[in-house]
Parts: sequence; structure tokens; C-alpha cells
Amino acid sequence: MKINTIELYQYQVPLDKSLSVGKQKIDIRQGLILKINALDDTMLPCIEQVEISPLSGQDIEDNPIIGFSKESLEQVINEIEQTLPQLIGLSLGSLLELSQQTQLPSLAFGLSLLNTKFRGQLIGQRISLETMRSIPLIYPEKHESLAMIQERIHSLPLNTHSIKVNVAQTSLEEDIQLIHGILAVRPELKLRLAANRGFELEQAIEFAACLPLHAIEYIEEPCIDPRKNQSFYHAIEMPWALDESLNDPNYQFTMQDGLIALIVNPMLFGNLEKLQALQVQAQHAGVRMIISSSVESSLGIEALARLSQIMTPDELPILDTLSAFNTDILISSGKAKLLDLDSLTLIKRY
Repeated sequence: MKINTIELYQYQVPLDKSLSVGKQKIDIRQGLILKINALDDTMLPCIEQVEISPLSGQDIEDNPIIGFSKESLEQVINEIEQTLPQLIGLSLGSLLELSQQTQLPSLAFGLSLLNTKFRGQLIGQRISLETMRSIPLIYPEKHESLAMIQERIHSLPLNTHSIKVNVAQTSLEEDIQLIHGILAVRPELKLRLAANRGFELEQAIEFAACLPLHAIEYIEEPCIDPRKNQSFYHAIEMPWALDESLNDPNYQFTMQDGLIALIVNPMLFGNLEKLQALQVQAQHAGVRMIISSSVESSLGIEALARLSQIMTPDELPILDTLSAFNTDILISSGKAKLLDLDSLTLIKRY
């Protein structure tokens, strides 16, 4: 099968509500849709498309988003324009080769995902985004009281056993109050806390010491300095997970005391071959891998759901960010508005 045509589109959609990305918030999301038409030996066409959306740009206060994608959307567009036209007429394997060469993780993931989709390796059970199970994401919205958050917790389905809660965004006192308020409504819940490197070591220990340890599944990146995560565990014995650290291009897996899970954002991490190698290392050490979103649209979320189903079938992914979108793109999740390619901005067609 050889690459015949390439189309690149851009989307930009507002969010229904501001969404937390670390300590910042966004209320708009933009990204790219890459569509490739390939021909088999009998000249029959096969079409696949993927989302490529680095988590970068500006937050609601017009400040640069920090701590996530290091590449900009413009950098991705420029590299696609410079490299992909050269692939026309070549085999699909050239997509994988290019994904291994690029230094842009979002592009590396998108190209390797395209190769995987063309080869039929992302086909699993039918996935409905409307009924898809995911770990709910809880964080205080603007002007939202604790009572309102508790009402959200109360309305969660009874088969919800774990939730993700963003912490280290306000004061230590408010964080502690939030956790106890959640457990007062649903004491059986297990909490996955996302600190996003928000605490000094002493703060992290003080915070954890005020919580019922039996209710905490783990805390993601508790310390500003990740080298102190082991010290945190030695002091309080709360299991912890890695998230941001995985996006460092120089990251190498090393087992550490208290490390229980790797929270992987494929759009920030890179190509699937690299992801599979990390999974093997983690499994050998008894560390869980959990697929998480980077605020992708419905097209990207559907791919992550399939990836999770294949790679980590025993883990629920963390894909709840789609609830902030008011518009679907190419794949329906049940929202009132569904955009097709004709509704997006065509950047280039080759």
C-alpha cells in the first residue's frame, strides 16, 4: 500500500467550561487533522485520519501554557509541510520511519498512529464515546462552592470506583477540605490525586498527612522537584505516579520506592513504538500504565480509547476532558454539533 494524497486541516473550538491544565486554565482548543489516502496493489483506496494537537498555546489569561507540549502548532504545521509531501508514492512504512525521526512528540504520535490504523492494528471492540467508561476528572470550577462539587460527586454513576482530583491549585487548606468533602459524599471512592509538581516536599508531606491514606490510590508528581518523590514516600508511604516526567525526551524508566503507576499522555510522549517499550519496562517492575488525554477532540479521544483497550485492557483510561467540549470532530460523542472536514480549515492538500 502506497501513499497517494495527503490533506492537512486545522480546527479551533471553544470549550463549554474552562479546563485545568496544571495550574492554568484554557477555554479554547485547537489542533490539526491529518488525512492520508493510500492505494493498495489493486489501486483500491484506503483512507485514515488522525488528530495531532500539541497541548500548547495560550491560557485564558493569554499566558503561554507551560509544562505540557514543548512544540507549537505552527512548528508541527511547518514540519508537516516540509516532510510529508516527500512521502507521496512511498509505502506506509515511511510514516513509521518519519515518526522515529521527528523531534516533535505530537507529530511522532500522530504518524505512528496513522501507520497503526492503516495496518488494522487499532481495531478492537466497538467503542461508543457516548457510553465509554473513563476515570472522571474533578476540579473546582470558577466560583464553584464545595457544596456544588459535592453535588457533582453525588451524581456520579454508582459503578464509579475511582476519580481523578486536581490538587495544588489553591491553598493547602482548600485542597484538604476538598478531599474530605468528596469522601464525605462517597466514602468508598478511591482518589487519584494530580499535583502536577505543585508542592514543595514539606507541603506534600503536610498535605498527605491530613488525608485518609486508605482512600488515596496514588498522587501524581507530588513534588516540584521530582527527585524528592521518594523522600515523600518514605515520610508518608502514599503511593505516587509519574506524569510530567515522562514527557522529558531524556526520560529513562527507573524503578523507585513508592512508584505505582505511569500516567502516559501519548500526544506529549511520542511514537507508539517508544510507548510500547516503556510499557514492557513498567510491567517488568510491576508498575501500572494508564493512558490519559491531553485535551484532544472526539477524534483523538476515540483513538486513545482504542489504544487503551488494546495496550492496557485492565485499566480505565483518563479521558474525561472531552466533557468540556461543546463540539465533536469527525467522531460523535453525542454532542449537538459535529464538524466534518468541510467545516474545518484546509491548510494544504498534496
